[in-house]
Amino acid sequence: MLYHVTLQLARSREFPEGSLRHGYEITAPLDAQGHLNQEEWAGKRAYCRVRRFWAGEGERHGILIHRPGGSGGATWMIDYNQDRPGDEEAGYRLHQHRFAEGEYVTIQDDDEKPHTFQVTSVKQAEPARAEEHP
Repeated sequence: MLYHVTLQLARSREFPEGSLRHGYEITAPLDAQGHLNQEEWAGKRAYCRVRRFWAGEGERHGILIHRPGGSGGATWMIDYNQDRPGDEEAGYRLHQHRFAEGEYVTIQDDDEKPHTFQVTSVKQAEPARAEEHP
């Protein structure tokens, strides 16, 4: 089942209180435990969209992809331009993390700097909304 997940920047040296102005909105398939579901993703790739919002920068829109290799044999990534290799942002062991409110995940930006985010919202994606952006 597809879910709409909101991640907001967690506390860090640069942002001691975290930041509501830095994060991601991700539409992704999750299993009953809140883990990314690779099998469902394979059939719903077109609906697995990402919006990155970062204060002082324009929004970036991309897709959630799954590539072989990396920790655990595969890597979940955000690809902003499929025609331009190297603009992807990798998730750190996203296959092991639960996407549930209050949990934390790490995403490495395109400069390979890791940022930790807190999951602040997980809601079932409405089929019509998920299908708006095939």
